[in-house]
Amino acid sequence: MKPTDTSAPASGEDLLPGFAKAREPKYPGTRFEIHHGDCVAGMRALPADSVDLVVTSPPYNLGIDYGTYRDKLDSQAYLEWSREWASEARRVLREDGSFFLNIGAAPADPWLPHEVILALRDLFVLQNTIHWIKSITVETRAGETVSAGHFKPINSKRFVNDCHEFVFHLTRTGRVPLDRRAAGVPYADKSNIARWKHTGGRDTRCRGNTWFIPYETILSRDKERPHPATFPAKLATQCLLLHGKAPADTVMLDPFLGIGHAAIAAGEAGVGRFIGYDIDPGYLATARERLGLPEPEKENE
Repeated sequence: MKPTDTSAPASGEDLLPGFAKAREPKYPGTRFEIHHGDCVAGMRALPADSVDLVVTSPPYNLGIDYGTYRDKLDSQAYLEWSREWASEARRVLREDGSFFLNIGAAPADPWLPHEVILALRDLFVLQNTIHWIKSITVETRAGETVSAGHFKPINSKRFVNDCHEFVFHLTRTGRVPLDRRAAGVPYADKSNIARWKHTGGRDTRCRGNTWFIPYETILSRDKERPHPATFPAKLATQCLLLHGKAPADTVMLDPFLGIGHAAIAAGEAGVGRFIGYDIDPGYLATARERLGLPEPEKENE
């Protein structure tokens, strides 16, 4: 299997040898480089200082049943592996680049996100800590209780349901400017627009570090989300907006592509170049299909 495919054949009538079928690219403005293989080896082939934005979510070492990867390493081995791939991510990241690392925990291992981020402390500056809220219950000003979002319930007498994950915003210097309003929200109190000079008359404020992004409702996990641990494409979109560089001029990387949610966000935003890696051929096949990319050309046996 060749590791990279960047575009689909021009038409179904003129298939290149080795392609099973033609697909219409869904995002023709983005150059996709989708690689089957280990991300560490893949990133080592990239030039230093060549990537503007990294958005990814690695395996959490919680024993999740992935198709290929064994998600239960010795704790120290997992942290060493995390440093290995993150070191390559730092090498390829530009000085003004952003690395958004999504990682969650479980009641069985609540220290994991903190251990990982501490293991990367000498590689990156932790510029922002964002809380991805999957489900939330709030009381309105009228006293009504409203629940929204999706979560996986925990059957336990000791632990509450886990409705949250971290998104650590890492940079090389800690001084990378962001476009806070691009990922912002309207003011609830419109009088603030005129009262505060920093608004510039715009009805948009910084969203802050709590992002409520629920999963989309699906009918069939096997057909619509055939991966046991994904983040919504909207999460990657928020990272793109916050980083603020013009999408067409952006090189974006996801070392753990899965079924391609970060790639979809890149395509929808018009990112110029997107690079992704995964060791599971099944997940990659799904990602290619969702992006409208051709099936890979098979090597001669």
